Amino acid sequence: MNDETTGASPQPNGDREEIARLLPAPADWDLPREQHLHYKDLLMHHIDREQSTRSRPARRLLRPALLAPATALTLAGVLAAGIALHDGAREPAGTSLHDGGRQPAGTASHRAAPDMRPAAALLGRISDAAEDRATPPVRDDQFVYTREKTRGADLTSGKAVLGPLTDRETWLAQEPGPLRKLGLIKENGRTSPINAEFGDTDGTPAGLSRPTYRWLSSLPTDPDELLAHLYAETPQAEARERDQAVFEEIGSLLGRMMPARTAAALYRAAAKIPGVVPDPRAQDAIGRRGLGIARDDVRHGVRTEWVFDTEDYSFLGSRSYLTEDTSYGKAGTLLSSEAELELAVVDEAGRLPADRG
Repeated sequence: MNDETTGASPQPNGDREEIARLLPAPADWDLPREQHLHYKDLLMHHIDREQSTRSRPARRLLRPALLAPATALTLAGVLAAGIALHDGAREPAGTSLHDGGRQPAGTASHRAAPDMRPAAALLGRISDAAEDRATPPVRDDQFVYTREKTRGADLTSGKAVLGPLTDRETWLAQEPGPLRKLGLIKENGRTSPINAEFGDTDGTPAGLSRPTYRWLSSLPTDPDELLAHLYAETPQAEARERDQAVFEEIGSLLGRMMPARTAAALYRAAAKIPGVVPDPRAQDAIGRRGLGIARDDVRHGVRTEWVFDTEDYSFLGSRSYLTEDTSYGKAGTLLSSEAELELAVVDEAGRLPADRG
């Protein structure tokens, strides 16, 4: 496998009106993942308004947004692509009632399916390991530090152009909020503040948009209750398959500092989502191969996978790639990937973990 393809086999054709939301920010601006998710979600809102006047306002992002003027140009290009794709959208044959976001909020569609059994067994082992793993408690006045490597494809040319690996460090505030300043991000040596989401004039509170340790601690630890809660709280979009949206919501929480019981419950909840499968070819952004858990967004021809260590089942990272030929690239084209390298708790934004000085 090279940097631009994964060797995945093409899947049946599906609509691609939301492909832009799945893609990382253009590398030319070194856009942070948190900021990219903000603009990706703005695109989703635009598509939602076009498709249905009855869609309720969705939560704006999964992770904090770093505001910068240059991203307006990026957003304009992505919005143009999203609108063009939306104009050709159609409902695929055989779509079930719980697909596409039409399922009522609070109703989980986690019916058992035969193709889930191998994934459920693997996620069970990952869950057991997570529950046994010691995690430090986090005070409200502290910051969660992460260090990772990421890479993504730029779509603004109409083709997926893979960017270079990017070094990234973040310090996320743990105060319940609402906060106007959410922490710091350092990317390739450049440090910037993380600001509240657009529209949060009084600041962004803890929650799905800003999952603090305290908020994660408040989630149900029964997998069925947790999954029902996530189906109820995950933003609903008319054109988005509901099960995929919840799978991606859980994925956005992985690799964060949280109580062991919460992590274990998240993995067991994910095992109940239809279409979740093991992926033996999984690897993260720096090529570490591991145990994969994946789900295909068949409507848009994209696979999202999580990667875990083969020995201790710890979370290594994630990636997404095309599973069918599209105007953006061939099946197997990498869209985004990340590798988590360090997770710690520090007392001040900008400070490194104690064991690294």
